[in-house]
Amino acid sequence: MISYEDFIKVDIRVGRIVNVEEFPMARKPALKLFIDFGSLIGIKKTSAQITNLYSKENLIGKQVLAVVNFPPKQVGSFMSEVLVLGLSDESNAIVLVGPDQEVPNGQKLH
Repeated sequence: MISYEDFIKVDIRVGRIVNVEEFPMARKPALKLFIDFGSLIGIKKTSAQITNLYSKENLIGKQVLAVVNFPPKQVGSFMSEVLVLGLSDESNAIVLVGPDQEVPNGQKLH
């Protein structure tokens, strides 16, 4: 078990996807996401293997949750700065996690 203090070390925040690009260099089909976490954090980028359920058109404007305090990770030629959160459905496609109502970008999960 972990303590609450351990849990709050993981900085999970909400952000709005403002741009999406194809990522043809990825080993598995993926998209590059550019997520606005508000004025304190700004726009951060990540790659996500979500092409089974999502397209650029249905991602732009969507609010998602992401871990913002992991170190950047090199993914091929792309530097991923945050880890967007998702769950696997019954066919192992990733379903993004986000609020069910509009909240300010940058809000911390508590």
